[in-house]
Amino acid sequence: MSDVPVCPRHPDRESWVRCQRCERPACPQCQRPAAVGVQCVDCVAEANKGVRQPRGTFGGAIASRDTVVTKVLIGLCLVMFLAKQVMPAKLFTELSLVNGYYLDAFSNGLWWQPITSAFLHASLLHLLFNAYALWVSGQYLEPLLGRVRFTALYVISALGGAVGGTLLPGTADSQLVGASGAIFGLFAALFVVNRHLGRQTGQILALIVINFLIGVFYAGISWQGHLGGLVTGALVATAMTLGRRRHPAVQWVGTGAVAAVVLGLLGYASTLY
Repeated sequence: MSDVPVCPRHPDRESWVRCQRCERPACPQCQRPAAVGVQCVDCVAEANKGVRQPRGTFGGAIASRDTVVTKVLIGLCLVMFLAKQVMPAKLFTELSLVNGYYLDAFSNGLWWQPITSAFLHASLLHLLFNAYALWVSGQYLEPLLGRVRFTALYVISALGGAVGGTLLPGTADSQLVGASGAIFGLFAALFVVNRHLGRQTGQILALIVINFLIGVFYAGISWQGHLGGLVTGALVATAMTLGRRRHPAVQWVGTGAVAAVVLGLLGYASTLY
């Protein structure tokens, strides 16, 4: 019985099939299909150590084609909308970006408003429109940029929308909520990325113009926040595309510079009153 081959991982199992690389016996549980025959799980794991992780068009790591970040962002918007239905009015105000109230926000410790306001929505229609726009844009951009870069684009664009909503004229004492600033940042990124790749941009440009004009001529919509997100998203996307053929550090230096300017402008807004 000593001559009966057994699996090194499972000594209680006979195995007459051997790994094509190390020639050790491998039971069915430890076998992995290979170009010729099978390999054991240890050899497969060792071979994978030398395989470089695949990268997207702009350098982002490709874990899978599943747009996890996009789904999480939509989920957060949905959770915040449901919470809004039961939260006290004072809490909703403290989470919202209320212009006259916000300008003294940093001294009052309400530093989170530029982010939390981007996940609050005043109506179900507002939520559904932004969720759909985020879903469509994210399905295209997240696989191209990678999860980390896409997250950075979204968050910085949301903060850029807060800059536009607080510094541009015409929004005094208005309550600014919604993901629209971040969505316009994604729209701008769609234009910049497609232009960089030599793809059509006419439909994207029309989408941006139409939605921006709706904000200008329809009362209750902050075109200032849309413009802030649009400009910020364009700058972040430009930094990411220009660094595509250089070192990834170029992308992050440019993105970090945009983020620093946005945060600086938010800090300046907090000192106005």
